[in-house]
Amino acid sequence: MITLKSPSPLFVFEMANNHMGDVEHGVRIIREFREVVKGRDFRFSFKLQLRDESYIHPDHRARKDHKYIKRFTETILSRDDFSRIKDEITANGFISMCTPWDEPSVEVVQKLGFDILKVASCSFTDWPLLERIAKSSMPIIASTAGATLDDIDKVVAFLAHRDKTFAIMHCVGEYPCLRNHLELNQIELFKNRYPGIPVGFSTHEEPENYDSVRIAVAKGASIFEKHVGVPTESYALNAYSATPAQAGKWLDAAADALAICGASGRRKDITAKEVEDIQPLYRGVYANREILKGERVKESDVFLAMPNIAGQIVASSISKYNELTADADIASGAPVMEGAVRSMGLRNHVNQIRYRLKAVLQEGRIVLPPRVEVEISTHYGIERFDQWGAVLVKVLNRAYSKMLIVMFPGQSYPRHFHRQKEESFHLLRGDLNVEVEGVRRDMKAGELLSVLPGVRHSFQTRGGAIIEEIATTYLNGDSVYEDETINQNANRKIELTFWSQGVED
Repeated sequence: MITLKSPSPLFVFEMANNHMGDVEHGVRIIREFREVVKGRDFRFSFKLQLRDESYIHPDHRARKDHKYIKRFTETILSRDDFSRIKDEITANGFISMCTPWDEPSVEVVQKLGFDILKVASCSFTDWPLLERIAKSSMPIIASTAGATLDDIDKVVAFLAHRDKTFAIMHCVGEYPCLRNHLELNQIELFKNRYPGIPVGFSTHEEPENYDSVRIAVAKGASIFEKHVGVPTESYALNAYSATPAQAGKWLDAAADALAICGASGRRKDITAKEVEDIQPLYRGVYANREILKGERVKESDVFLAMPNIAGQIVASSISKYNELTADADIASGAPVMEGAVRSMGLRNHVNQIRYRLKAVLQEGRIVLPPRVEVEISTHYGIERFDQWGAVLVKVLNRAYSKMLIVMFPGQSYPRHFHRQKEESFHLLRGDLNVEVEGVRRDMKAGELLSVLPGVRHSFQTRGGAIIEEIATTYLNGDSVYEDETINQNANRKIELTFWSQGVED
């Protein structure tokens, strides 16, 4: 099955009725566009349209005053000719795509073995047709011209609930579409509103417009559709269909935009030239006192200044996530060199805690506000967090406060008291052994416990716990630990921000 999610963009050449009902002309179009795509590192598709005779009311099939009925009836292909064009598409290396305009045509599209099924904008909310299309196992691309946001929400939900592989296309149903009507910001709207669903751009602008595809690339579209044809003495092109030469320039513009935009969905590669040019601008780390071998190097022990010299550590090494210890004596005012200090990075530890927190909250079906503050308590250092510590999720802090205390299996929270805060604990999940002024109690999920200011207490869990704390105002410095080394540990708290998508600094 053709995938709609791919690092390689998909370019769709829409033949529509530009074959003019002439099978040989249709074959010529495909073969000329085969030359256009040679040597280009993209995926390419040719698309046809198919209508059963039942699509037009029997009493109106002979009308010449209705431009669409006239065009559709005059360019209709026999099933054999239609099948031949489809086979030519495949033989020339194109992905085959077809737009069925009615239920009987879906059956034909399936039998002929097309790769992708397209939903025209006029069929976007044609629910009987959508129900028939949803019975197919083919990937689906749906255009959205004329659809309200509510319509699009409904169709996306309809396809998603049926586990369909599908993409949606921003499209403006004006033929041709003026530049100031292209509304390319809709691509961003769709990508943000429907994450994980490929979004494309189906174009009807004048064929000499190569700006719109550049912008669509920059907005994040991954599928691009354009009406194409080959003009001859017998057959002229409409105002929104591109010739092979124009389509080639269109593809050149897209390729240039893709190159300019660069990496997508990941951080770009850092070039050696970029490192070389930026390196002299980093502030170097210098000792502002004599630092002896074996001492912990604190932020107050150093100052930052240009220039930095080869082998010197720079400002990025001075972080709450990076503990530095001197491996040699460092003179006051001297540059701190890489070989003179040993670092212990805490970032990986923090990330592991972050992932564990997210998993626990998801498992517990805990729904939080869009943004809350998080404090990782590491009473004896992060390297002992699995034994001593907890994660405090600060939901609300006013004259009253609410937080969640998340403890992982095997963790303990040391004995302490609060000078001012009165708190009540509601065990939501897990097990908790609580010690209050020497008296131990095993709490079960659903139980409550209140602790007054000045009362010493501690916690321990075997299998993990989520505790809801409802209390008076949370105040920094209000906690006093029985172990004085904890009180003196200025780095025992790591503060993060929790967003709905995850935990970030």
